[in-house]
Amino acid sequence: MTGTVAYRSAAGRWVLLATVLGSALAFIDATVVTIALPRIAEDLEATTADLQWTVNGYALTLAAFLLLGGALGDRLGRRRVFLVGVVWFAVASVACALAPTVGVLVAARVLQGVGGALLTPGSLAILQSTFAGDDRGRAIGAWSELGGLAGAAAPFLGGWVVQVADWRWVFGINVPLAALVVAVALRHVPESADPGAQARVDVAGTALGALGLAGLTYGFTVWSEPGASRAVVVAALAVGAVALTAFLRVESRTRAPLVPPRLFRWRPFAGVNVATFLVYAALSGVGFFLVVTLQVVAGYPPLAAGVAQLPVTLLLLAFSPRAGAWGVRVGPRVPMTVGPLVAGAGTALLAGIGPSAPYVTHVLPGVLLQGVGLVMTVAPLTTTALAAAPDHLAGVASGVNNAVARVASLLAVAVLPLVAGVGASLTDAARLAPAHRTAMLVCAGLLVAGAVVAWVTVPSGSAAVRPADDGAAGGRPDPAADGPATDR
Repeated sequence: MTGTVAYRSAAGRWVLLATVLGSALAFIDATVVTIALPRIAEDLEATTADLQWTVNGYALTLAAFLLLGGALGDRLGRRRVFLVGVVWFAVASVACALAPTVGVLVAARVLQGVGGALLTPGSLAILQSTFAGDDRGRAIGAWSELGGLAGAAAPFLGGWVVQVADWRWVFGINVPLAALVVAVALRHVPESADPGAQARVDVAGTALGALGLAGLTYGFTVWSEPGASRAVVVAALAVGAVALTAFLRVESRTRAPLVPPRLFRWRPFAGVNVATFLVYAALSGVGFFLVVTLQVVAGYPPLAAGVAQLPVTLLLLAFSPRAGAWGVRVGPRVPMTVGPLVAGAGTALLAGIGPSAPYVTHVLPGVLLQGVGLVMTVAPLTTTALAAAPDHLAGVASGVNNAVARVASLLAVAVLPLVAGVGASLTDAARLAPAHRTAMLVCAGLLVAGAVVAWVTVPSGSAAVRPADDGAAGGRPDPAADGPATDR
């Protein structure tokens, strides 16, 4: 059955349902938790650092184990690993919903991120291996569109749940969704694996990457906490830096690296991933601050705050295909430069939000500019990230670009409150208002920096992006050139 399912068949619709709902679990949860942060702070007496960890505990393990999750699916079976991830995610969601203290909530969020890392890469891999020929493209397109609709619905769902019920139900609603995914996948999704997948799993690289990200995240998060020991901060940052350095060393020597270093020898690939890091760090910073500021400073109810950025999602849904076609015609450099500049202008406008700020005059103009900028940016960025690697590394290139975006989000939430000077309480309106202004200006600067990187590193023509996929032509580097391989 693998690779033979027709898109318009009943079997195809069931496979699509399972993969869309599975990936939506992880995406929706990340969105609605941010809306719930002020209520979590009130109920559990959480500090700014506690709320950062509520977001970043999940983001840390998701980013650290995402590539490993994809590799395990290729090796052990994509449906099997996908289902393990869904069940894991559901169990961790129950732990989040029942958490009696913020420490337990953060620990449960860390476990939830592991489940997300197992199920997220599996959803798309299942589509790629299940559908045949042109139907594969249709299925992936429908998956993207339906995922976008789920993203549009998430703010309504999260804001409504927090406003009329309790923040704990933000996690509780994951359980019936997960049960439906498991039931459909067990009955209708065929198993598949990659017979050519590496037998070895890069355990050392995974552990060092996770340790490095954890060290940096912890160091930056506790830096601004009252009474935080400078020695602890320095030690955490040093551990993170050393671990990431060792990670790069391991990746250059192992036979089956999570992140093949040779990918970054192509300037467009390196450039587009640096731009990805800057753009997604800015977007995550805006997402973290804006929803909280609208509730704490401007007095918006959770539902109104949650849907404040809905125009961005609607613009992406409506115009991303046209923007992608435009990027193909003019080449990726122009949209990847102009898009972040426009989004940066919108982000700068959002710096003016204060007490009782009207949505139409103080929020909507900035949100609309952000949306227009992202419409121009996202599709060309994603396309270029894939095109800037040879065909035989396209899957790895996609995974690396996804991981870069998630690491950017993780570090933005860890660093930005420190830079903005928000202090120990994210629910102090007098302290949050000026911190929000600073944060928006920093995020606008990151978007401008992303535009500069794109202009300097991304070729103007689409054809110039892709390296020759031929070792004789010099497009495929010799694996031995990455360094001596060791048996790990």
